Amino acid sequence: MTQTTSAEVNVAAGARRREVTRADIMPLAEYGAKRAGLRNEVLALKRNRRVEVGPVATFYFECYETMWQQIHEMLWIEKGGEAQIEDELRAYNPLIPKGNELVATVMFEIDDPIRRKSFLSRLGGIEETAFFRFDGETVKGVPEADVDRTTADGKASSVQFIHFPFTPEQAAKFRRDGTEVVLGFSHEHYGHMAMLPDAVRQALARDLD
Repeated sequence: MTQTTSAEVNVAAGARRREVTRADIMPLAEYGAKRAGLRNEVLALKRNRRVEVGPVATFYFECYETMWQQIHEMLWIEKGGEAQIEDELRAYNPLIPKGNELVATVMFEIDDPIRRKSFLSRLGGIEETAFFRFDGETVKGVPEADVDRTTADGKASSVQFIHFPFTPEQAAKFRRDGTEVVLGFSHEHYGHMAMLPDAVRQALARDLD
């Protein structure tokens, strides 16, 4: 028996788990039988964890449920056995918020490959410029330290992983009803910002201790 039955159960219970363990992994046959329903649950969860900033950047804020599903999807697609399970746990557990932080996968989505290459060539270091601003506070993004997401010639990756560490005081302000929160970049070639809908702020506030 696995510890995890569905993302919906975890959310409904108010659970904020910080790590996917080997015991949480479903047998592939069981996951396959439940896959459609589980994917729909996580898609519903993600609706209030997604923020578009500017014309081509989207922040997808991760949590235990999104990473649990991502790990299972990778196992389902690649079918790499036990060794793959350990690899996926190592890859995706760092993207689950660990206390007073939010963690986002940021994607720069441009369909045309020529335009995408030209655009990203001007965005070197953008992973260092993400921020939240609210109630007199600024929370600066910290890139995931797994690999360098800007090449030596200044080209940014189209996918970035960014942590936002909060102090307890900042977390309390973020959780406060009615707090207006801005998410953005201060990069010279992509200085865009967006106001978080309150439903998104409420969903993300549950990630903070």
